[in-house]
Amino acid sequence: QVQLVESGGESVQAGGSLRLSCAASGRTFSRLAMGWFRQAPGKEREFVAAMSWSGGTTDYADSVKGRFTISRDNAKNTAYLQMNSLKPDDTAVYYCAADARAYVLGSRKDYQYDYWGRGTQVTVFS
Repeated sequence: QVQLVESGGESVQAGGSLRLSCAASGRTFSRLAMGWFRQAPGKEREFVAAMSWSGGTTDYADSVKGRFTISRDNAKNTAYLQMNSLKPDDTAVYYCAADARAYVLGSRKDYQYDYWGRGTQVTVFS
């Protein structure tokens, strides 16, 4: 079992930056691929970024590529999402997720993830 808790969401002006954190407890964090997803009001949940268990492989949605960076600190059992040049379209609840299969690369598909946090709200105003 893995418990995930996101933090770092807040209201920020367009063009600003935020860093989201996802603290994990339970199973060995360093073996797990991690993903970030988001859901805006009235829209389906969408993929944002994913990272392999080692952090050596990352993947990003086209809408955030070049602006967002996913990373992890296995010593702290924490994953991060650095978000720069934020836009109003980035407004959403952001969720982190962990894949229970050890040593995989990280997927764009939400159904591949077994554990989810409760989310943190990011609001970007113009």
